[in-house]
Amino acid sequence: MTNSPLTPGVAPARLDPATIQAHFADHIPAFDAHEARVAADRCYFCHDAPCMTACPTSIDIPLFIRQIATGTPDAAAKTILAQNIMGGMCARVCPTETLCEEVCVREVAEGKPVEIGRLQRFATDGLMAKGVHPFTRAAATGKKVAVVGAGPAGLSAAHRLAMKGHDVTVFERKAKLGGLNEYGLAAYKTTEDFAAREIDWLLQIGGITVKTGVSLGGGVTLAGLEAEYDAVFLGIGLAGVNALALPGEDLAGVLNAVDFIAGLRQSDLASVAVGRDVVVIGGGMTAVDAAVQSKLLGAESVTMVYRRGKDHMSASLYEQEHATSAGVKIIYGAAPVRMIGKAAVEAVEFTKGGETFTLKADQVMKAIGQTLTGAPIAQDGRKLTKRAAMVWAGGDCATGGEDLTVTAVAEGRDAAEEIHAVLMGAGA
Repeated sequence: MTNSPLTPGVAPARLDPATIQAHFADHIPAFDAHEARVAADRCYFCHDAPCMTACPTSIDIPLFIRQIATGTPDAAAKTILAQNIMGGMCARVCPTETLCEEVCVREVAEGKPVEIGRLQRFATDGLMAKGVHPFTRAAATGKKVAVVGAGPAGLSAAHRLAMKGHDVTVFERKAKLGGLNEYGLAAYKTTEDFAAREIDWLLQIGGITVKTGVSLGGGVTLAGLEAEYDAVFLGIGLAGVNALALPGEDLAGVLNAVDFIAGLRQSDLASVAVGRDVVVIGGGMTAVDAAVQSKLLGAESVTMVYRRGKDHMSASLYEQEHATSAGVKIIYGAAPVRMIGKAAVEAVEFTKGGETFTLKADQVMKAIGQTLTGAPIAQDGRKLTKRAAMVWAGGDCATGGEDLTVTAVAEGRDAAEEIHAVLMGAGA
């Protein structure tokens, strides 16, 4: 979006290119080999491994950390990738502070967990840098599976199915693969085009045909896929965005946070337009990513407003603290009432504890969740569930929007295993 007469406060290039580049450098630097060995040596290699239980993909964390500690990081990478083929991205974006690291014995005893996420990144990045794909495809089964949606769930399912020997066709409505990983994550978490590089590496398994610019209801139908393929996996995500349904919501300068993030990820950062006074409404990771990146792009004032208390935010305390450390102000317990302005937004009115207050704003981002509403699945007269006949579903479209790459990967993997079992059982 470029500056326009309707949005005089919204403009690109608020900061010089060098400053913007520095602001969007790698959020958490990678370990070198020495740092990784030192970090790995802190692990107690617990027998009951609470970290492994907390991982949605059930990675054998003590094993891969032991493999790093004993100087075999490529073996560690294979341990990780056997459970989570997108372990490289998850190492960057997983909320480890509320998953594996939160239950780490070191965290409980000392307040400082083993840095599991950074160790996972060290192992997976090292293997990927060699151009090595650790898995080989099984003998062809003669079965064909359609995967609709090339986000984390769809790609995870496609890889596991191809590895089992099935022929997989992936249908993706956008020009690029990746879904949330490509379009929905903060740029400082996924530097150097990592999402695309990881997908190129993943596709090395073979047996996967990709068709972009094709969507359910826009080129293919569920009934048609069922007729042509032996099984179908739906990982279509959540394309709809919840509305505030407030006066002034249609004013210029009011936009969906997911659109802002997606545009930022696909643009030269210096060309991304941002307001001088930005207000972000919502309390999840999308809200945090939109707010922090607005500040990094040069917005003078960025305020997140969430309707409930601090402990109820879906964004973790770690991410909330990250936002405030970046200069974002967070107001809790306040609900928006209306957008104020003539042609373009000028302010937002909120209510808190029975009183109202107003925040100046030339750009307002809505981050109150996404929805399956309007998804073309309805055209076939069926409600989307995780399993119906030879159709499976996973990721946000099936779970209601947990918005975690790691959960989507786990669901895609597990669906693929079930599809394989059913297909091979039916063919026995």
